[in-house]
Amino acid sequence: MKIAIISGSHRRQSQSLKVANHIQTVLNVSGVETWLYSLEDNPLPLWDEGVWDGAQNWVDLLTPLQEQLRSCDALVVITPEWHGQVPAGLKNFFLLFGKNEFSHKPAMIVSVSSGIGGSYPVAELRMSSYKNSRLCYIPEHVIIRDVETVLNEDKSKNDERSDPYIRERLIWALNILQEYGKALKLVRDSGATETDKFGNGM
Repeated sequence: MKIAIISGSHRRQSQSLKVANHIQTVLNVSGVETWLYSLEDNPLPLWDEGVWDGAQNWVDLLTPLQEQLRSCDALVVITPEWHGQVPAGLKNFFLLFGKNEFSHKPAMIVSVSSGIGGSYPVAELRMSSYKNSRLCYIPEHVIIRDVETVLNEDKSKNDERSDPYIRERLIWALNILQEYGKALKLVRDSGATETDKFGNGM
């Protein structure tokens, strides 16, 4: 089992990356191989037609990332809520990669908010990022509100009620994701999902 962890914030030293690092530790301790990719500092240019045309600059940039994503059985997508939205860089990520990397693989959304928000990015990702990629968001997601008060290495900065709950909830949801990873591998291996005729979702 290998799980990709995508930290969707453009910011340096973001709370999303803090959460991503915690999730990676949880999975690694349980024996799961992980690949963490952060969108910090915008490592991916905005999509242009060169992606479709096979422009060499895009091939050089995307090929190693495509190989990593194809080798993964499941994904954790971590998104902050910026103005009630998913950050542009994370939306761009889903334009640059598609069915060859994500088709019929389970993904779990983790939404991060500095306040009491966090639900809008969940709805946005479920609505708009799966159509052509065939990515399968599992029913469970985790919203981490007041994120500055949980999952900190300095325990004095953690809320004594929220922090244990979030840690336990993440472990529970990640275990479910792993089971979906096992199940959907059987679906992919069956050959039922392979098609040259229906390249895009409806």
